[in-house]
Amino acid sequence: MPHQAAPHLLIIDDDERIRTLLKGFLQRNEFLVTAARDAAHARRLLAGLDFNLIVMDVMMPGEDGLSLTRDLRKTLSTPILLLTARGDTRERIEGLEAGADDYLAKPFEPKELLLRINAILRRVPRAAETGPKFISLGALRYDQDRGELWNGETPVRLTATEVQLMKIFASHAGDVVSRSELIEELGRDRAVSDEGGGDRAIDVQITRLRRKIESDPREPRYLQTVRGLGYMLAPD
Repeated sequence: MPHQAAPHLLIIDDDERIRTLLKGFLQRNEFLVTAARDAAHARRLLAGLDFNLIVMDVMMPGEDGLSLTRDLRKTLSTPILLLTARGDTRERIEGLEAGADDYLAKPFEPKELLLRINAILRRVPRAAETGPKFISLGALRYDQDRGELWNGETPVRLTATEVQLMKIFASHAGDVVSRSELIEELGRDRAVSDEGGGDRAIDVQITRLRRKIESDPREPRYLQTVRGLGYMLAPD
């Protein structure tokens, strides 16, 4: 039986604490999770990535969740689960009329959120099964399913460590991945240990990868350094 990739969820919430808690909980339950801090951030991620489900807070500064849901529904069929501190019937109906697939009032038990997500995913065909998922990096495209980087019709040769790095960054596109997280993921990889391990080894590997994906590795556009925090893959 072929391996089935984990569903990829997009969490949209302006509260950093809630984003972090939801992301950690859902990752522990074997989902790939990308988080957006507001509607504008979410739009950038949706332009470059495919998701199996969107979990969105209604009450956000700027463009709120209802407005974003209405607009996404013009072109996007990805299931949407709305979260809100207001759980009255009128707002629930408004959310469903906007195009949401389900609605969950805060505060909620994480277990209930998990059950709602799984119920929606059972009803909707998996987007990942309809074709490969690509991330656009300028002239390059990264095939998430195959773990391959292409320049047009020409494959870009990646080392084993670079393959692992791309998988990590692609699954967290738009989010910062700390050096400690990268070290934990790659710590048993010989290519990293050959550099002496630790932060220096990660920096060397990032520099090598940038030479393959950036037009100017000294001024990276796609594999960005977030000072004091780590690295972030920022697709087109």
